[in-house]
Amino acid sequence: MAGVESEDNQSSGPEADVDPQTPVLRISQLDALELDSALEQLVWTQFSQCFQNCRPGLLTPLEPELRALLQLLLWRFTLYSNSNTVGQSLLSLRYHSVLSSRPHYTPLSRRQKLGLALLTIGPHWLQERSHSLLLCLGLTPGGPVSERDSGLLQKGLRNCLTLISGITQLASFINFLVFLRKGRHPVLAERIVGARAVFSKPNVVRDVAYQYMNRELLWHGFAEFLIYLLPLINTRKLKAAVYSMVFGGESADGGGATVGPGVWKECGLCGEWPTMPHTVGCRHVFCYYCIKGLSIADAYLTCPKCGAEAGPPEPVKMEVEMIGM
Repeated sequence: MAGVESEDNQSSGPEADVDPQTPVLRISQLDALELDSALEQLVWTQFSQCFQNCRPGLLTPLEPELRALLQLLLWRFTLYSNSNTVGQSLLSLRYHSVLSSRPHYTPLSRRQKLGLALLTIGPHWLQERSHSLLLCLGLTPGGPVSERDSGLLQKGLRNCLTLISGITQLASFINFLVFLRKGRHPVLAERIVGARAVFSKPNVVRDVAYQYMNRELLWHGFAEFLIYLLPLINTRKLKAAVYSMVFGGESADGGGATVGPGVWKECGLCGEWPTMPHTVGCRHVFCYYCIKGLSIADAYLTCPKCGAEAGPPEPVKMEVEMIGM
């Protein structure tokens, strides 16, 4: 009786005037599901970062259980307390019990909330732990039953799990098609427990301003233009031209591949000490793999430093003088 009284008190506030029969936009319901999924992923990321200094793979054996536990914690402090998820609260939505015969808003009962949590979290955990459960039941060779019976039972259980998973996915697909037609119950679990998303505030309209739409269309067109234009621009050659204009325009020596001893200390591409130093006809030196990869990517290669026309990569010829001790 106390639970019924508390639920009646929840529905007696100023928000109880909202008509639960007012249809909710399909996009709002789908956006609420996406926000809930993003929140779960964010919580899991923050939780896993607490163990980033531990040995790798520490959370892997218990990852399904930990994810289920975090989802239960979110359910306890969101849906169980307020009859709506975080995504629904951001979009001014909440769950209404369709099992009630009252014309006004009726929050979900505790049994409906618990059923919604089990039908949402349970299938994911069971799918990830199906193989481990078969091992725990001893349905492996050398277990408590004979090898032949173990193989038959294991194969039968796997076939049953596969059949149940296929039926569930098919039912979810059919439920989504019905949702697209009628605009109610985007998730199969909501249809089973009798929960439906309704507005939590009166006169809630999801209206997109014209200025926002115009800005989004403009940026979308500009992004498509850049995606088409940028591959056509040789950014390295443009950078070399700007560099030569700003810093005085270095020119190629044209005197072969012999360079001075103070030039080859830095690769013109990666900035590190050149590995297997090569030159392309000017006085700049590059790592072999840096200039070779650049020459393969660009058929009309120019020196990235001075903009000189580049020839085939050639090894650097150094004159080394040995001084006796």
